[in-house]
Amino acid sequence: MTAGSTAAREDTLGDRLSYLLALSRPRFWLYLAGPVVVGVAYAADSVGDLFAPAAVALFAYFLVPANVFLYGINDIYDREIDVANPKKESKEARYRGQRVVPVAVTCCAVFPLLFVPFVPVSAWPWIAAFLVLGAAYSAPPVRFKTTPVLDSVSNGLYIAPGAAAYAAVAGSQPPLFAVLGGWLWAMGMHTFSAIPDIEPDRETGIRTTATVLGERRTYGYCGACWLASAVAFGALDPRLGALMLVYPALVTVIVASSVAVERAYWWFPAINTVVGAALTMGGLWRLVHG
Repeated sequence: MTAGSTAAREDTLGDRLSYLLALSRPRFWLYLAGPVVVGVAYAADSVGDLFAPAAVALFAYFLVPANVFLYGINDIYDREIDVANPKKESKEARYRGQRVVPVAVTCCAVFPLLFVPFVPVSAWPWIAAFLVLGAAYSAPPVRFKTTPVLDSVSNGLYIAPGAAAYAAVAGSQPPLFAVLGGWLWAMGMHTFSAIPDIEPDRETGIRTTATVLGERRTYGYCGACWLASAVAFGALDPRLGALMLVYPALVTVIVASSVAVERAYWWFPAINTVVGAALTMGGLWRLVHG
């Protein structure tokens, strides 16, 4: 048996599921499922709306299957690049040609069709936007991730789950400033997450917003995106704007303290969870107290 066939060998069902679980990046599950919770909290008119069939279905999809779809495509088309990526050695799974991955990605892409009886028409443009941008980010011919600025802008896909949930529960589209603020936040978050990959990407000839700007200027770019996001949310409610100021403040602290970005990068799942929880509590407070 050759080394290549050994690498691509798939063992038991448990092994395959364990690998797909690691591939889906459990640390980042709430990056897609969290916005669903926030969107539902602000769209609901009653406590019952929080557990509407559309809300439950969208949360279930964006918690795991959507992450398998998104990161599976990424790993398939980044296989050669990831050879030089140190994150694949410990924090993430390394794709070696397992056949189960494209099969799982395809199944997760068509899985939302099962929600047709539960999810209103108003939510489907956002679900479609997530699937199209999620594929186009990594897959040829567009492959946004290798086009500076577009790699950042296309990551507005992360707010699509929240917009879909809001539309499904409220029956109308989310406020423009909420979409704008969320999109800018996602742009900053994506570009910040690309900073640890600057050197591996340069070694393999990949151009991203981060590789073009360099580490110091990328911090400035992320801070600007997050500051603009805070302004947009502040246009909806000053309290939301104040909460989102935590992100430009964090960039300032990281730069001023010379904390290694490889270390700071792993703080953000917890930080985003806390901020998301605060946003959700604000929506629930509005629901209960008006």
